Amino acid sequence: MPARSPRKQTTTTARRTNNVQRLREQQLLTKAELARKAGVSALTVARIENGLECRMDTQRKIIFALGFTPTDRSKVFGSGRRPRTA
Repeated sequence: MPARSPRKQTTTTARRTNNVQRLREQQLLTKAELARKAGVSALTVARIENGLECRMDTQRKIIFALGFTPTDRSKVFGSGRRPRTA
């Protein structure tokens, strides 16, 4: 059987920069605590902090859990533009 060539890992998921981790840490919350307040899983919070996209409803839950209002969306999730990739 011929040897397999190593695969290059490519990610098709867009990553965005956001302030969720910074805001969470300023409030001395763990990922689990923020997740509990927002009604989402800790894994979802981790994914968001890593820049993965999420649904608008999930964004709303995170915004409220951090003590912001929907008009403060850009303070939490940025301008909504994706960072440029090379």
